[in-house]
Amino acid sequence: MTRALIADDEPHLAEHLKQQLMRLWPALDIVFMATNGIEAARAIAEFEPELAFLDIQMPGLSGLEVAQGIEGATRVVFVTAYDEYAVEAFERAALDYLLKPLRTERLARTLERVRAALAGPRSLDDAALAQALRRLMDGSAASGERLRYVRAAKGGMVCNIAVGEILFFQADDKYTVVRTAGEEYLIRSPIAELAARLDPEHFCQVHRATIVNLAHLAGTRRDEASRLFLRMRGYATELPVSRAYVPLFQAM
Repeated sequence: MTRALIADDEPHLAEHLKQQLMRLWPALDIVFMATNGIEAARAIAEFEPELAFLDIQMPGLSGLEVAQGIEGATRVVFVTAYDEYAVEAFERAALDYLLKPLRTERLARTLERVRAALAGPRSLDDAALAQALRRLMDGSAASGERLRYVRAAKGGMVCNIAVGEILFFQADDKYTVVRTAGEEYLIRSPIAELAARLDPEHFCQVHRATIVNLAHLAGTRRDEASRLFLRMRGYATELPVSRAYVPLFQAM
């Protein structure tokens, strides 16, 4: 019997994947459900499952970091809400992946490929896998690529949003809010990761939790205490600027 592990910090998504796997592969034994990267790494070392479904964005360790630390023969399927450029990177590295929200047809095709791979010799040696994971962990910032689209959730849908339409990104608990003139979406990429991948000619971090698109900047305002606030076109609420970032707007 093939043993598998699921790692996702969103329990309802992990349970949904488990139910889909039980339906499509009844003989698969789910030996552990991890809620963060550290749990996943420990469980993989303990159970040595043949298969691990790893969410990319998890507390503690990312799915990529967990995969890079695997010493056994566990085959990894990454579960990701990344944009099209990261998906291209997965495909170039010959790594299995699933896009959120999960689609049954795509999962069925992935499982067919995984079963064939488990039945035969490893098609990707450990050195090549480690190299591919390092490239993915370095991200598009190292390769010079910049975000052009963002995949973001709203309700039950995942939408592709051109970054030029985005007014600002703002961290909110474990999610990041993506705000356009007419809508608000949620993504799981942290502010630091976005800052590294966005074009600095157009996007500027103004607070530890906020990145703004300068193309949509309408103006600035100072209050009685000389604190600086930004006004964005198409958005009524002003955005505060942290003291460290105030010099960026001294000429305005």
